[in-house]
Amino acid sequence: MTPSGRSAPTCRARSRHRTGRGRLARAVRYAGRLLCWSLGTAMASAATDLLLAPHAQWWSYAWPVPWILTCVSALTWAVLRACEKNAAHSSTDVEDPHRDEWEHAA
Repeated sequence: MTPSGRSAPTCRARSRHRTGRGRLARAVRYAGRLLCWSLGTAMASAATDLLLAPHAQWWSYAWPVPWILTCVSALTWAVLRACEKNAAHSSTDVEDPHRDEWEHAA
């Protein structure tokens, strides 16, 4: 609170405009979360299919969907993570102009 008794505006630690690396990191996180949740759903649907053996006509089409989503999200996560690592690697080279001199000295 301020001395006058009013509450001060909150300070936002992060701006709404993200940089390229921030967007990429967020995309990697979301892809990883999607991978985990789709894998969990796929295992639950496989257990349901095995233990309960549902006889609904739509079930034969529905239970493989989480497995397909798991494969797609795993590929997406792998590509995004590789891009994130590549971006981090290239940014360290730009930030440190004396890196070549250090490697040569070693």
